[in-house]
Amino acid sequence: MTTITRPLTQTTPLLTSVSMALLATLALLSAGDSLAQNYPNKSIRLQVPFAPGGTTDIVARVIAEPLGRVLGQSVIVENKPGGGGVVGANETAKAVPDGYNLGVATVSTTAANPAINAKIPYNPLTDFTPIINIAATPNVIAVNPSFPATDYAGFIAELKKHPGKYSYSSSGTGGIGHLQTELFKNLSGTFITHIPYRGAGPALNDTVAGQVPMIFDNLPSALPFIKENRLVAIVVAAPQRLAVMPNVPTFKEVGLEPVNRMAYYGIYGPKGLPKEVVERISNGVKKALEDPQVRKRIEDTGSLIVANSPEQFQAQIKAEFEIYKKVVESQKLSLD
Repeated sequence: MTTITRPLTQTTPLLTSVSMALLATLALLSAGDSLAQNYPNKSIRLQVPFAPGGTTDIVARVIAEPLGRVLGQSVIVENKPGGGGVVGANETAKAVPDGYNLGVATVSTTAANPAINAKIPYNPLTDFTPIINIAATPNVIAVNPSFPATDYAGFIAELKKHPGKYSYSSSGTGGIGHLQTELFKNLSGTFITHIPYRGAGPALNDTVAGQVPMIFDNLPSALPFIKENRLVAIVVAAPQRLAVMPNVPTFKEVGLEPVNRMAYYGIYGPKGLPKEVVERISNGVKKALEDPQVRKRIEDTGSLIVANSPEQFQAQIKAEFEIYKKVVESQKLSLD
């Protein structure tokens, strides 16, 4: 019998290649472990995808300072408005997954806008790492005091009497304010023209000034103007009537239950965030929310504290996205 012996030099390159790949993998895992163990060792950016003054900005700034205290590093809020939240959200999605570039997740950026806009440059279900939902907030239709109606019945009657006469402002095209108002229009048989802004702050300013007669906005940013009688609340999306506005009906009460959806404000990062970093941030937010003063500042806006797990927040984002996709399909909504 003849024994064939293969030269070692034929197998050495293969072994070397495998070994190098294994070493590279181990190096990456080691780097990930080191990142998680040392996180954070510098300031963290928390990006708001809208202009200052809106609810997203308010919630971000309320949580940033106490979260920074818990983590031992500054949490710096930065505003990146544009595209109904898409510009800022896309920047968060494309960031390095090291935990130092986070974003505020909203219904607009993770559900409403992606559901109606096929050109969104990110996938809301796969391009982010959900970390925690901080709070849920009611949404409200409010009008300038010069509007010729101050209650829901009068509001609807005026819109139907003058179709096309009035316009409404929102935080941006494809955002929750836009999509929910379009759904409201469809179900109520009314027609009002959409005026999109680069965030709720600018939209509120023009509505309060009377340049636009009405707005669909998240309650925290609109509430101060409602309390000062510079806006009049007409109808609210909430589980039940709110103590801060006991005379304002919910969309469910007026027969428009599909519009009766609350917004959420959470924290997420780009996909691929190490699990240990996710847990560090999630636990940090929960710890910050244990402070009664922090909770009060959020709850005083009319919001409800949620503080769920990363897995629960991920499921919530998916469910909301699917709901708005069905809304867009069933109501035949589009950006045109």
